[in-house]
Amino acid sequence: MQYTRLGKSGLKVSRICLGTMTYGDPGWRDWVLNEEQSRPFIQRALEAGINFFDTADMYSLGKSEEVVGRALKDFARREDVVIATKVYQPMSAGVNDRGLSRKHIMEAVHASLKRLGTDYIDLYQIHRYDPETPLEETLSALHDLVKLGMVRYIGASSTYAYQLAKSLYLADLKGWTRFVSMQNHYNLVYREEEREMIPLCIEEGIGVIPWSPLARGFLTGNRKGGEAQSTRAKSDAFAHSLYGSEADYQIAERVSEVAERLGVSASQVAIAWMLSRPGITAPIVGASKMPHLEQAIAALDVQLSAEDIASLQEPYQPRAVAGI
Repeated sequence: MQYTRLGKSGLKVSRICLGTMTYGDPGWRDWVLNEEQSRPFIQRALEAGINFFDTADMYSLGKSEEVVGRALKDFARREDVVIATKVYQPMSAGVNDRGLSRKHIMEAVHASLKRLGTDYIDLYQIHRYDPETPLEETLSALHDLVKLGMVRYIGASSTYAYQLAKSLYLADLKGWTRFVSMQNHYNLVYREEEREMIPLCIEEGIGVIPWSPLARGFLTGNRKGGEAQSTRAKSDAFAHSLYGSEADYQIAERVSEVAERLGVSASQVAIAWMLSRPGITAPIVGASKMPHLEQAIAALDVQLSAEDIASLQEPYQPRAVAGI
């Protein structure tokens, strides 16, 4: 396993982060694995040297945090792992059980700590930007969590670049804790983050930990010929709204071609491309089948030539910045 600093912080993380939205309660999403099915993936990730695990309070409405927390307690020492979770999404029908108000953040962090079975969270991230809460209120609450020792570092996810820039400006102005990471949407078929977000993160020393490096399986061929090929692809309406243009399919075909030439899987090529890009700390990879995890780990050893990278990138067509 390879390790690197998370941005300009002193925190060392594996260059592959295991995303755990797949682990929790199948009643929440039909492609989610239950606890018994999930534990071998977390154990194998640890055996391979992965020390970075990402979850969120809303994944399986808290069940994912419980599954991850128990597995890490059983298979690892707390000081050896980096646990990342998130706050923002609705956790119930309650009007205050969502968003980034001081009230919700304070209640949500206590709930996450309890579910994870730990007394601190390594990386606490805002899951989305909250337009209904003053940014000062959110940042001051997050700063307080760091000062209380409940949270070690804070990060952001899925915002526009100007929103991250404003957050950094306010933190510096007020002497509050800065975000150390950005968990953004970035992959071979959505590269708009290269316009402003990634250059901003490089300039400010912010670690980039992209979600969906495989475009929710699109780059591995889970929608060949426009037809869904997996359980998740069949029920993931969100993915259908993100990917599926002619250029997207051309890129997926290029991924397959490069993979065949190199004798590796399409997922290894897509992740290797990600790891080769400037500013990228660790892509967040989910796995519902053990070969998926093994291929993600093996992607660290795949070296793409300049010609390979040019071939993968050539069909891309710019699109509107999504900010998600």
